Amino acid sequence: MSQLNTTGAVSRNPATGALIADYPFQTPGQVDRLLADNAAAQRLWRATPVGERIAAYRRLAAALRENAESLAALMTAEMGKTLAAARAEVEKCASSIEWVADNGPGVLADEPAPIDGDDQIYISYLPLGSILAVMPWNFPLWQVIRAAGPIMFSGNGFVLKHAPNVMGSAYALQQIFETAGFPKGLFANLNAGNEVVAQVIEDPRIAAVTLTGSARAGSAVAAIAGKALKKSLLELGGADAFIVLADADIDAAVKTAIHARFQNAGQVCLAAKRFILERPIAEAFTRKFVQAARQIKVGDPTDPATVVGPMARADLRDELHHQVERTLQAGATLLLGGRKIDGPGYFYAPTVLTGVTPGMAAFDEETFGPVAAITVADSVEQAIALANTSEYGLGGALWTGDTARAQRLARRLETGGVFVNGFSLTDPRIPTGGVKKSGYGRELSHFGLREFTNAQAVWVKQV
Repeated sequence: MSQLNTTGAVSRNPATGALIADYPFQTPGQVDRLLADNAAAQRLWRATPVGERIAAYRRLAAALRENAESLAALMTAEMGKTLAAARAEVEKCASSIEWVADNGPGVLADEPAPIDGDDQIYISYLPLGSILAVMPWNFPLWQVIRAAGPIMFSGNGFVLKHAPNVMGSAYALQQIFETAGFPKGLFANLNAGNEVVAQVIEDPRIAAVTLTGSARAGSAVAAIAGKALKKSLLELGGADAFIVLADADIDAAVKTAIHARFQNAGQVCLAAKRFILERPIAEAFTRKFVQAARQIKVGDPTDPATVVGPMARADLRDELHHQVERTLQAGATLLLGGRKIDGPGYFYAPTVLTGVTPGMAAFDEETFGPVAAITVADSVEQAIALANTSEYGLGGALWTGDTARAQRLARRLETGGVFVNGFSLTDPRIPTGGVKKSGYGRELSHFGLREFTNAQAVWVKQV
C-alpha cells in the first residue's frame, strides 16, 4: 500500500517524467460520504433484478469499446505501456464483462444440495456488501475490471483504492460505470494514504478486501482484515518459472519466452521470470533468446514499432537495477543489457542474465521489469525442484514435446497455474491466483463470481 506522496496522488508520464496531474487526497468527511454512498448504492444494487444487471454489464462493455482510444491513450501516458497493449487491455476488459453477463446468472443461481429426501435444500450465493479493492498500476484497467466484474455482478459494492500513479485511469473507469447506468456511488474511488486505507478496512461498512500487489502490502492488508474478522483475497508477487525440457520445440519456446518476459516492459506478476533450461538445449535456447532480445525496440510507447516502453516509475527502475547488480556480484553473467537508458523517462534495457542460481536476487526475488534470469538444470527432476525453490507460487510454464508427461509434472509444480507449451495468461473462464507468498483466493471464472458471496444454506422442511 505504498504511497509516493503524503498529500495526494501524483501521475507522471514515465516516458518523459512530465507531470500529468495531482489528485489531492480526500478529506475525512469525503471518505465517510463515499462509504455511506457506496453502502446505499449496494443495497439498491443487491435488490436489482438479474436481468437489469445483465443489461448494465452489456452497456458497460459497449462504453469501454466506445472510449477505447481515450482510455488506451490515458494508460499509455500514465503507466507507459505501448498503445497497442493498451488497446488490447481495453478490449480484454470489455470481453471479460460480457463473459460475466453471459455466465454470471447461471453461476450465482440457487444450487440444489445433493441430498435425498422430501425436504427442499439449496445454496444461495448472496452478496457480502461493500468490497474494498486495493489495485496495482501495471494494468490500470484490467486489474480493476477482473476484480470488479465478478464482485459487482454478485451484488456487492466496489470501493477502489487504485495506485497513485494511475489515478486518472481510476476516475475514468468510475465515469464509465456511471455512463453505463450503474447506481451512482456503487463503483467508488478512494484516494487516500495508508493510514486512511487501514481505517477503511476496519470500517463496518466494508465487508471484505481484495488486494493485488506485493507480498509486503498483502501481509499488511491481511493483518488488518484478519484483526477485523473480514475476508481477504490476495494476489501477490510471482517469480514464475519457464521450464524448457530437452524435447521441446526450441524456436517456439524462444518466441513465446520473449513475449512472456518482456511484455508490458516486464512489469507483470503472472509472467515468465526464471528460465530453467534442461542442459541439452540450454546453449541453443540461450543463444536464440539473446539474439531475439537484442532486436527488441525500446522507446516511445506511442510509436507503433516500440515493443518495450518505459518502466512506470523511477524508483522501480532503480530497484530493478539494484537487483541486477546484486545478482552479478553474486556470480551471475550478464549476456545483454543490465543498464538504465540515458535520457528522459524511466527506460531500462532488456536484460539477460545467465548462471543464476538460488540465493541470487534474480532467482529469489520478483524482478518486476525487463530482466530474464537463466538457470540450467541437469535433469527434469532438478528442473522441477528449482522451479519449486521459490517462496512464490503464482504461475509457471512447462515446455515439452510429451504433453502427457507435462500433465504429470504439472501436478508437482507448487503454483496456482501451469501453462504447457504456452505462457501465463489470464482469461475470464479460468481462475487466477497463487499459493505460498503469491497469496490466496481466486479471481475470474466461477470461483471469482462466488469468492465474495455468502454461500447460504436453506433447508425447507416439508410440513
